[in-house]
Amino acid sequence: MNGEDLARDKAAVTGVGCTGFSRDSGVSVDALALQASLLAIRDAGLEPSDIDGVLTYGVGDAAAVRDISQALGLESVNWYCDVFGGGSYSCATVAQAAMAIATGLCRHVLVYRALNGRSGRRLGRTALGGGDAGPPRVPGPGQFSVPFGMSGPVQQYGLLARRHMIEFGTTTEHFGQVAVTLRGNAVLNPRAIMRDPITLEDHQASRWIAEPLRLLDCCQETDAGCAIVLSRADAARDRPHPPVYLSSFALGGSGPASQPLDKYPDFTRLFPAHIGPGLFGRAGLSVSDIDVAALYDAFTFLVIAQLEDFGFCGKGEGGPFVAGGGIAREGAIPVGTNGGLLSEGYVHGLNNLLEAVEQLRGNAGERQIEGAETALATGWGANVGSALVLRR
Repeated sequence: MNGEDLARDKAAVTGVGCTGFSRDSGVSVDALALQASLLAIRDAGLEPSDIDGVLTYGVGDAAAVRDISQALGLESVNWYCDVFGGGSYSCATVAQAAMAIATGLCRHVLVYRALNGRSGRRLGRTALGGGDAGPPRVPGPGQFSVPFGMSGPVQQYGLLARRHMIEFGTTTEHFGQVAVTLRGNAVLNPRAIMRDPITLEDHQASRWIAEPLRLLDCCQETDAGCAIVLSRADAARDRPHPPVYLSSFALGGSGPASQPLDKYPDFTRLFPAHIGPGLFGRAGLSVSDIDVAALYDAFTFLVIAQLEDFGFCGKGEGGPFVAGGGIAREGAIPVGTNGGLLSEGYVHGLNNLLEAVEQLRGNAGERQIEGAETALATGWGANVGSALVLRR
């Protein structure tokens, strides 16, 4: 699914909001979603009654649009959607909101994601059936992988990372450099969960989770909520903050989202290679025009893979690129300026999009990248991903 030129710059982010990031929120997912949503609406200089579209996404633990709309006091909306999906749909859900605006259905659309990802349903755990009735039962394709230990994202991406190491000589030290760089950014971010600096030696000493990925290669399990408000371009100009326009968006990859891992046509050519050319082309930009990147970094390897397949560096050169400072604040393409999912927290990717908006508004404080005018934000899960090109 690819956004056409007719949607270019028709919608803009006018409001952002997020709760505190913690490991035990002490409140429900609905409460987190409502708090973040109200913050975003107020940040846009709007009232809940101005919202005429509401969307969210999640895997089993999202706050339903029905419930949040009722809590906001919305009597009716022109478009709503509860997307069943994870990281792949962070940017795609925002893109759907932009399409609702571009087609004239909506004027102001709320997109939110909330979860108690540490104290509640933990995404890294796999529940098996069976119980007293007999041995665990796993339905569908998982029956051929879960019993052998491939029970979650870290095991799946570990396989992709290993393939990359074999093909191109990528090392765990390269993964570690991603972790160290993003943690350095988190030191400047007062809302980040992890703010203590780390070294490459710290990374190498951290325990294995699923080889070749270590503890410090993995994102944070987090309780939090994030929300954004998108507005029609003509309605965005008189808001309190400079509008951040959606110039292009895409959702796609190497096959259907339901495609099992063993059916990937190429473990080293991933979703950016499929959607990148059209994404930048529709924005009227090239990859060299991007000033800051909010890449989906659930695991360190994902940053290296995206850098290569979007074209920030050559294929197989991602490891040396990050080791040489390519993603540092003063590097060729600053990545994860908030600390990313690895260090700020994990709100299924939406918090990274908020950081991209704050960078383009110019109000990111100590972590501000001077002169940032364009940003790339991404979401990723399995063999499918989504992305947005944003401009000030």
